[in-house]
Amino acid sequence: MNRLLGGIIIASIFACIFAACTDTWEKTENGVIVHLEKGSLKTPRHIRLSVINENIIRVSATPDKFSKEKSLVVETPPLTAPWEAFEADGNLILQTSSLKAHTNLKTGEVKFTDLDNNIILQENKGGGKAFVPMEVDGTPGYTLHQVFESPDDEAFYGLGQHQADEFNYKGKNETLFQYNTKVSIPFLVSNKNYGILWDNYSLSKFGDIRDYAQLSQFKLYSIDGAEGGLTATYYTNSDPNNIYITRTENTIDYENLESIKDFPKGFPFHNSSIVWEGDLQAKESGIHRFLLYYAGYTKIWIDGKLMADRWRTAWNPSVAKFNVYMEAGKHHHIRLEWQPDGGVSYIGLKALSPVAAEEQNKLSLYSEMGDQIDYYFIKGTSMDDVIKGYRSISGKAQVMPKWAMGFWQSRERYKTQDELLNALKEFRKRRIPIDNIVLDWSYWEEDQWGSHQFDAKRFPNPRSMVKQVHDLNAKIMISVWPKFYENTIHYKEFDEKGWMYQRAVKDSIRDWIGKGYIGSFYDAYSEGARDLFWKQMKDCLYPLGFDAWWMDASEPDILSNASIEYRKELMNPTALGPSTKYFNTYALMNAMAIYNGQRAVDNDKRVFLLTRSGFCGLQKYGAVTWSGDIGTCWEDYKAQISAGLNHSMSGNPYWTMDIGGFCVQKRFEQAQEGSEDMNEWRELNARWTQFGAFVPLFRTHGQYPFREVYNIAPEEHPAYQTIVYYDKLRYRLMPYIYSMTGWVYLNDYTIMRPMVMDFGQDAKVNNIGNQYMFGPSLLVCPVYEYKARNREVYFPKNTGWYDFYNGTYTEGGQCISVDAPYERMPLFVKAGSIIPVGEEIQYSSEKPDADVTLYVYAGADASFDLYEDEGTNYNYEKGKYATISIQYNDHTKEVTIGERKGDFSGMVGQRKFHVVLVNKDKAKGFDTRPIPDATVIYSGNSETIKL
Repeated sequence: MNRLLGGIIIASIFACIFAACTDTWEKTENGVIVHLEKGSLKTPRHIRLSVINENIIRVSATPDKFSKEKSLVVETPPLTAPWEAFEADGNLILQTSSLKAHTNLKTGEVKFTDLDNNIILQENKGGGKAFVPMEVDGTPGYTLHQVFESPDDEAFYGLGQHQADEFNYKGKNETLFQYNTKVSIPFLVSNKNYGILWDNYSLSKFGDIRDYAQLSQFKLYSIDGAEGGLTATYYTNSDPNNIYITRTENTIDYENLESIKDFPKGFPFHNSSIVWEGDLQAKESGIHRFLLYYAGYTKIWIDGKLMADRWRTAWNPSVAKFNVYMEAGKHHHIRLEWQPDGGVSYIGLKALSPVAAEEQNKLSLYSEMGDQIDYYFIKGTSMDDVIKGYRSISGKAQVMPKWAMGFWQSRERYKTQDELLNALKEFRKRRIPIDNIVLDWSYWEEDQWGSHQFDAKRFPNPRSMVKQVHDLNAKIMISVWPKFYENTIHYKEFDEKGWMYQRAVKDSIRDWIGKGYIGSFYDAYSEGARDLFWKQMKDCLYPLGFDAWWMDASEPDILSNASIEYRKELMNPTALGPSTKYFNTYALMNAMAIYNGQRAVDNDKRVFLLTRSGFCGLQKYGAVTWSGDIGTCWEDYKAQISAGLNHSMSGNPYWTMDIGGFCVQKRFEQAQEGSEDMNEWRELNARWTQFGAFVPLFRTHGQYPFREVYNIAPEEHPAYQTIVYYDKLRYRLMPYIYSMTGWVYLNDYTIMRPMVMDFGQDAKVNNIGNQYMFGPSLLVCPVYEYKARNREVYFPKNTGWYDFYNGTYTEGGQCISVDAPYERMPLFVKAGSIIPVGEEIQYSSEKPDADVTLYVYAGADASFDLYEDEGTNYNYEKGKYATISIQYNDHTKEVTIGERKGDFSGMVGQRKFHVVLVNKDKAKGFDTRPIPDATVIYSGNSETIKL
């Protein structure tokens, strides 16, 4: 009996050792769980670390028990990486072949290091985790907060696409929610070569988690010095002598359909203006961070300094941020001038009081609702490597159809079949390259939104329309909203299954069309609803031959300018639970419906989606995000540069915008030939197109005036000429551009690249968000000021740079004011580059056997992997593609066109390559049309060319 008991005890000891059975931690199948002393529901009780691969570790923390819900974003591959766990110095160390995660067994603080214990990232002292229990519609959860330490020289990028023109988010604040022009993606990349995927779907925050507070936090004084509020003067007809009312206001908070009811009753907004003026007195000294929410024309001064001068259309507000150092007790004069510029408009001004710089500069992530803290730490050797890791768990991006990388012509909107076809025919007549034309919304009868049926009077034969587009060697994209009027058959199909959001109908919300119609959006969180959404598209639209889908209003924008709380009510409940919990992920679910649906019925045709909103993982659904209904102004144009760069750093390589801006200032709508407004309109479109030719997708779109180049300016005008020049240049660069789409799939490449991705060793690039790399070689420097004819360019050190147009050389490591004539945007090439350039073509698939000229830029060794495939299908997933490795040896001045690897149906077997060598002594540029230094006929075997 004693011998048996002893055997059991010994066996138990060995079992515990094998399972790492202790009071404080335990092993799991793929990691460990640390158990802390029981505290309140506001502190962590259990912390789980899971090895995803040698470079990625998931951290989950909960005060109670771990959630069993499947992630909407992460698809964890089978674990193959070896790992071990052991205790050392009061920490549990989880180690892979690449990194260590140290968890303090008392506090739960997690620290990530390399194998030599050099810190990469560490949570705040004590763990930095906070939970607040909450409940929504009977569903329990927590508000969640996680803080990490951050060294002074760290920089953060990503978080989606926002409009305040911020680039490096270190020390800044951003609220993450979906809104027209705002795309929130809770993934960030550090210049320390790691990333954090914050796996939460609710409204979230980066930085200071406090809500911006009303101006009433200050002592306020009127223009007469009376304490209690600012002087608000309401003028009618913008006449300083025609005062409607003057009153004292201690807040400026008219940001949504509910709060604008606080304006003076009966105030006529058309042609009106309002001025708020007085003094602010802060309670504490320090940097106060202001958030201006505006529509219409807005100017604000603090102590006589102009802090913001902005315009945005009345129905789609934007934000501006500025910081002011204020001394406690000191009066700071404020003046805000506002012209609503519409019958209903919005304005707000709030601020955050100072916090210690040490706290402000930490990495802080917060979410409104979740089951647990859940984040993925992704280590890399470079920023590219971090993004590769991110896509390994959130989904690979596809090779886009080749035609998608050509030019997209769109407007709001082609109202008839003939308008659309005539526009395309005019491009072909004028020999202006184009691949795609777009049919925007309202092709249906007025009261039939969501029917997917065409208004026969305006679109008598949509099948024929699509065929004619195809006969003109172009593709067509059609707008499909997740919105349905209640009288349509499609609405009723959703409604009878319980798959239609009900609140908008119950509240009798009428939209802006005609007399106003009642409808709502479908619940994309239901698998059955997603299947039905695709089925309706498949039955009504797919047989007509449309090539691409434009998924508008996918935030979802059920009612524009509603408060956040009412927006949640309008999409509540979802099939998965309360909308508060899933608020940011509608676009992801909606994209899944179309991607999975189309691939199920036609797996040979590449899916293309253009969506106004996005989230982590959207890239796996063949989706491109565009930046929404931005304004026709230079400030919005400039903001798209940093917006696009941060979107690219958020893991989705495909992004675009409305070139020229969507919402148009009335002065541009009414501009007459020869007027200054017309001159500015043309220059704005010319400059924006120069930039737009060097983003992942090249697309023009907007409201009236019409956006076709021949409607912007006459043929002899420099605006027309530069727009056509950059359109043609985009097509000449198609071998360079389409190769990058191949790298996106094969290497998880990023096309639109912040300088910090390629020149991270040069600290000066950390905050440069107004120039960038397009691919490995091209330095793009947009011009975003009216009448500017030069701009400052920083040339990163340790390399040289060539002017793309004329080939002149500039040494790196300096900031120079460069020429920027109307017709040209500054564009440079990194020394040690190879750029393959094709012949002039009218559409992307024209001349598949065309000659390719290799522009070789001396000064360093160079390489380029030329990628080709069938262009329209998914055979590349089966290995049906070809690559040609092209190498340049700067010492021997030899170019080697390597052996072709791979093949595919329709592959061109023989091609002529021309080589142009550009060096300091041979200033050859694209515009000089240089004679090739060598030519070779290539048949797939390796060729070496001596230059």
